[in-house]
Amino acid sequence: SLFVAGMRDVLVCLDAQTGKQRWRFDFVKEMKTPLPSFGMVCSPLVDGQHVYVQAGAALVKLDKQTGTPVWTALKDSGSMMDSAFSSPVLATLHGKKQLLVQTRSTLAGVDPDSGAVLWSEKVPAFRNMNILTPTVFEDRVFTSTYGGKSFCYEIQPGQGKWTAAQVWTNRQQGYMSSPVVVGGHLYLHLRNQRFTCIDLKGVKEKWISDDVYGQYWSMIAQGDKILALDERGIL
Repeated sequence: SLFVAGMRDVLVCLDAQTGKQRWRFDFVKEMKTPLPSFGMVCSPLVDGQHVYVQAGAALVKLDKQTGTPVWTALKDSGSMMDSAFSSPVLATLHGKKQLLVQTRSTLAGVDPDSGAVLWSEKVPAFRNMNILTPTVFEDRVFTSTYGGKSFCYEIQPGQGKWTAAQVWTNRQQGYMSSPVVVGGHLYLHLRNQRFTCIDLKGVKEKWISDDVYGQYWSMIAQGDKILALDERGIL
């Protein structure tokens, strides 16, 4: 199956062989939520028999065979200042599998089975413009904000309550480009269109480029190389 997210807050499941539509879920219609001001920007996350999306003014888990919602979490107003810019990712922190979710104002860990919020942390940004998908390194989570800073949080289990403690921050501002990690180093395309490398173990900036690149990059790591696609379609 292919899961395709549409800008008007619609998720469609297609047969990968034929392109035939298997099911369609219209979050605005079915959940009575506002149309997101910036459209549905989330990349659907498939795990096992379910698909997870930030849509319908919440994080939603759906049955991937039928499109039936299982639970919703991290509900917001769906207003211009709330509609999500990020995508959920799965991580295992201290042996606990969890969804890492960046809403417009909050970074959170969510139990994929129950939808319970394990921990959350407010992330300051200009007009709540937290856009990056959270990035995991060991038991730490990195994010970077528009009009703010870069942050690294250490996630710890506790007696019935997980915690997120800020372990370091720096002045660099990410924008729309989610970073990649290669060999203990994080590579981040910045709001000022430069590119930086941060040593995650030494917790220091190794270098920042003199050259400027595209306004945004979509990046993946391939071995010791990074493939980056900018907004002009240049790879």
